[in-house]
Amino acid sequence: MCGIAGIASFTKSAKDFQQHLRSASSCLRQRGPDNEGFFIDDNVALAHRRLSIIDTSAAASQPFSDASGRYTIIYNGEFFNYRHHRSQLESQGVSFVSESDTEVLLQLYIRKGINCLQCINGFFAFCIYDNLEKTVFLARDRMGVKPLIYYSDNDKFIFASELKALMQFPIERNIDQQSLYHYFQFNYIPDPWTIYSNVNKLSPGNYLLIDLKKNSVIEEACYYSIPETEMLDMPDYQSAQLRLKELMTDAVGLRLVSDVPLGCFLSGGIDSSVVTALAAQQVNKLNTFSIGFKDEPFFDETSFALRVAEMHNTAHHVFKLTNGELFENLADILNYIDEPFADSSAIAVFILSKYTKKHVTVALSGDGADEIFGGYQKHRAEWLIRNRPGLTPLLKMAASVLPSKFSSRENSIKNKIRQLHRFAEGATLSNKERYLRWCSFTTANYRNELLLKPFANDLKNRNQQLSTYVKHQTSMNDVLLSDMKLVLTGDMLRKVDSMSMANSLEVRSPFLDYRVVDFAFSLTDKYKIDNKAQKKIVKDAFRLLLPEEIYHRGKRGFEVPLIKWFQTELRGKIDFLLGEEIIQSQGLFNLNSIKQLRHDVMNNPSGESQAKMWALIVFQNWWLTHHLKSN
Repeated sequence: MCGIAGIASFTKSAKDFQQHLRSASSCLRQRGPDNEGFFIDDNVALAHRRLSIIDTSAAASQPFSDASGRYTIIYNGEFFNYRHHRSQLESQGVSFVSESDTEVLLQLYIRKGINCLQCINGFFAFCIYDNLEKTVFLARDRMGVKPLIYYSDNDKFIFASELKALMQFPIERNIDQQSLYHYFQFNYIPDPWTIYSNVNKLSPGNYLLIDLKKNSVIEEACYYSIPETEMLDMPDYQSAQLRLKELMTDAVGLRLVSDVPLGCFLSGGIDSSVVTALAAQQVNKLNTFSIGFKDEPFFDETSFALRVAEMHNTAHHVFKLTNGELFENLADILNYIDEPFADSSAIAVFILSKYTKKHVTVALSGDGADEIFGGYQKHRAEWLIRNRPGLTPLLKMAASVLPSKFSSRENSIKNKIRQLHRFAEGATLSNKERYLRWCSFTTANYRNELLLKPFANDLKNRNQQLSTYVKHQTSMNDVLLSDMKLVLTGDMLRKVDSMSMANSLEVRSPFLDYRVVDFAFSLTDKYKIDNKAQKKIVKDAFRLLLPEEIYHRGKRGFEVPLIKWFQTELRGKIDFLLGEEIIQSQGLFNLNSIKQLRHDVMNNPSGESQAKMWALIVFQNWWLTHHLKSN
């Protein structure tokens, strides 16, 4: 696990960008604190920051070149099945100078070219430079676990693992108004866009090939997409359970390969408990890690995690935090966010990663299972609308007598009211409209009132592109596929990657093994959700490995006590960040809308106003910390 950056200059020597490259590398030091390396050749310059996981010796340091010196790679990620391919290459006469997966990947590219991507089971973003053909090849993993951000113009192509590293180069910083709109819609900016109009994210499962002789990107293509059709020969339910157990057992086993200490996140939910149970079968006295909340008992799930740890005899670590300890980490979290990202659960992920890093360098997680197998409350609501139409008018009637101002996630009653109102609203919409509304944290009316600059035509074009993520919506599998393309990549994986890398911790997600994903989307959605259960096949397949009590608990998530902070510790910061002088100097927001929101938060707060305020605080902090400083 590492950080990478580089430039391919079409008109100048790469040496002219050495200082920019060094600054970019410095920005990535938390991703790779163990070593730093550079490579410069004619028009190409590469930088690598290393977090040593597999082969921690100097022999595996990067940038890494083959024996001939023709090919050079910089690589961020893990290639879990590299030993299998190493053995095959050795049988063909290839010799190796390291024990790293990096060298295996480079040798596969030398022999297979672009087809090497089909060999990799893992997550990655990498660049390979061919100094004979003068080509630069970049690729991103199938699910988008690892980020790769790039900029191009007529003179150069620049890429990096993080936006703040890219911004160390001399490029324009033009705020993309459509991305700004979608940030305040989703709390994140969907791939392939970024907050800047001239910067993009390489989409999951895609690659780029740049020909320096032609001074142009000659190919950008997709090498993988999630299957969108069910098996013609569907296995029966019992057989499907057995196959899922086989795939998950192997996926976990592959992700236990490490030359440094390793453990598992264990929340006490089904997903992390499954991963822990399978890992504990293969590792003696597995380390497991949970985070608890002393001041928020509704969200404290450590008792469930402890039960799983006891059942599988793990070395369990529980970090019990007060709201004060949560707040103490807030400045570090906000300052690390280099593109606006307002999922407040990132705070808990940051702190869990921070404490886990004190014990291990690699942690397995249960990420991805909810999106693949239908674990969110919105999936349950969607199933009810599609399959229990008579329930809809009753819930709409109930929602009409329960004030929305009492809706939030802070306790079980308010959380139910929140869910009821969203359900009632969604029931009046079409399938596509409902999907996007339930992915959104604000209404279109609010966004149009908040933002000053009109861009209706551009936004229409962007929405048409977004609609490719939700193009069918005829089945529950279509809903889950949309979550994989939109929510998983833009929100969940971005959150885990950035918050774990801020603490130099690698997180591996067995549920996102592409074989598990392919199998899951080949199954009928009836194996995943029905009138009795969500993530049905996961729960049934692993029932004997898990304590019965975790099957009878609700899904809670975590709600940071933001309203309390807004009215106390953060009040001064809000006064500054949303003060009239800054707002008017930006020319982005309607001052009256900002004033109304501040009034609501301080006097009549709700779950909706809380989310709106947090998105503004994150954006304003980013504006001052990263945008203005990079200009």
